[in-house]
Amino acid sequence: MSEKKEQSCAIYKTKKRDGLYLYVTEQDNFEDVPEAVMKQFPAPEHVFDLELSTERPLAREDVLLVIENLQTQGFHLQMPPKMEDPIDTITLPDSLHG
Repeated sequence: MSEKKEQSCAIYKTKKRDGLYLYVTEQDNFEDVPEAVMKQFPAPEHVFDLELSTERPLAREDVLLVIENLQTQGFHLQMPPKMEDPIDTITLPDSLHG
C-alpha cells in the first residue's frame, strides 16, 4: 500500500486562457513560478484553497503528480483539456450544405 501524501495549495485561473490553472503552495506566493508561466497569469484570479491528498483524486489531474510538483518546484500548471473536435475540423453532412 502506498503512503498517504497531503499538501495544501492555492489555485488560480487566468482570463487569458480558459481551463489554465496554477497551483501554488500558499495564497499569493508566486516566487517559485517561472516568469514565462506568470506571463500567462498577468492578474491571477484566486479560485480557492485546497488540501490535496492521495486519498482524494482530482477530476483532471493526477493528485500525486500535483503534490510532487508543489513539493519540488513550488507550483503545478494544469493545462486546458484538449478539444476532441475543434469546430474547424468538423465535417457537416451534405444535407446541411446550402
